[in-house]
Amino acid sequence: MNCTDLLSHLSDYFDDQLTTELREEISEHTAGCQHCRVVLNTTHQTIEVYKGNEIYEVSPGLRERLHSAIMAKCLAKR
Repeated sequence: MNCTDLLSHLSDYFDDQLTTELREEISEHTAGCQHCRVVLNTTHQTIEVYKGNEIYEVSPGLRERLHSAIMAKCLAKR
């Protein structure tokens, strides 16, 4: 198992569609690969956030600061 192999199985990993052998290979690979460990953890966290499908209310002040920061980044890239 290498990083490319892991990425090709990422969707099946989270859909619990892998064989026991492939799951073990991924586990062995991520034990020694910080990059892939981060990919798995970040993907898992993202799925958990969206799975809840919760709407987070933010204050108008925070909304304005976020909007301004995003717009500043967009304009800077032009």
